[in-house]
Amino acid sequence: MPASPWTTIAVYFLVAIVVSLLIAVVPGIFTRKRPTKEKLDPYECGVPPTSAMLGRFPVRFYLVAMLFVVFDVEAASFYPWAVQLRSLGAYGLVEMVLFIVVLGIGYAYVWKKGGFSWR
Repeated sequence: MPASPWTTIAVYFLVAIVVSLLIAVVPGIFTRKRPTKEKLDPYECGVPPTSAMLGRFPVRFYLVAMLFVVFDVEAASFYPWAVQLRSLGAYGLVEMVLFIVVLGIGYAYVWKKGGFSWR
């Protein structure tokens, strides 16, 4: 009896789940927990902290981070499109041009609103 095509996918997911659980759980079971002052101090690029972190991060920090993720994911969609361009033909080219135009409008809007500025 031949194996189902879904068997390979099921085995892949099973291995992924087992490895993920092992990576997440095993270190917590076998490590020694000996907290010291140095281990509990916040660490930033090897520079000792000069003061306690007071207040909150500005919202602009999160907005820039979200914009980076959005534009990065959208830029990652260019590779599969480029691979399939010949089979998509003119329709695929027009769709990607429209996609880039929409991205450009969003980019221009964020730039005009000062979303990329740290001040």
